[in-house]
Amino acid sequence: MKTLRRIALALIVIGAINWGLIGLFQYDLVGNIFGGSNSGTARFIYTLVGISGLICLGLLFNSRTADVESPEEGRGMVTNQYATEFAEEPDLDRLYNPSRDAYESEDEEEELQ
Repeated sequence: MKTLRRIALALIVIGAINWGLIGLFQYDLVGNIFGGSNSGTARFIYTLVGISGLICLGLLFNSRTADVESPEEGRGMVTNQYATEFAEEPDLDRLYNPSRDAYESEDEEEELQ
């Protein structure tokens, strides 16, 4: 199936280039290569390009090939954790006044009583 989609995508690219040439320069590359746009071979190529478009239409709605991934199909990575380049600011009172912890524990004990 992967090979079929690659072939279909290549045919779509050929069709897009052909339509670009028709739009810009009124030059039908596929028609000129295969003997005019009304020849059987050119019509067959146009039909293959159309079928390829239908095959690749499913790629638009496939969550694996779309630009935005659905949250359910994350690859085990958590993406909602945001951080800055700076760490948390240290509590300088505790750093320079270690006895503060003792005062706070006494205050908590008094509040409980």
